[in-house]
Amino acid sequence: MSECTWPSSDLMKKYHEDEWCRINKNDDYIFEMLSLEGAQAGLSWETVIQKREAYQAAFKQFNIDRCAALTDEELESIKTEYNVIKHIGKIKSVKSNALLVQEIQQTYGSFADFLWSYVDDEPIINEWHDMSEVPAETELSIKLSKDLKKLGFKFVGPKIMYSFLQSIGIIDDHLIICPYHSYNRNKKG
Repeated sequence: MSECTWPSSDLMKKYHEDEWCRINKNDDYIFEMLSLEGAQAGLSWETVIQKREAYQAAFKQFNIDRCAALTDEELESIKTEYNVIKHIGKIKSVKSNALLVQEIQQTYGSFADFLWSYVDDEPIINEWHDMSEVPAETELSIKLSKDLKKLGFKFVGPKIMYSFLQSIGIIDDHLIICPYHSYNRNKKG
């Protein structure tokens, strides 16, 4: 079996094999992916993934409650003291998005439940044969983007949301021949 062709470094291969398109319903992990995908806007995923440990340290392992409580001073210090992308809007969006996630948790029970309601709790498992077939956005990512923007979320455009949905396993876009595609993983286990 051949793997997907996009991972270009050991770090990216590890992410591809261990996390990408794997179902994860842990709210803090989901929030981490939302924050990292937002940080990626205009950059490569590899740039962000190389800074992931610094992000985890700066944003307290993406604990939603702790991120929601960050002060303006703490956010400013993250910009100067940590190896994160220095865009202050992206840094501040972690706090503002955390506050909005807390509201969603109060309404839906969890951020995961809110997101999975868009697909009736069933992952979208695509059967692509070539990476050129994978779209940059879909009706689902456009709808989720609009809904989150309406709630006040930042850095949640349709392309970012498509990558985000892949990152938490709502969408499986591994090539059908990749051993990490849902169908192939299920055969192993």
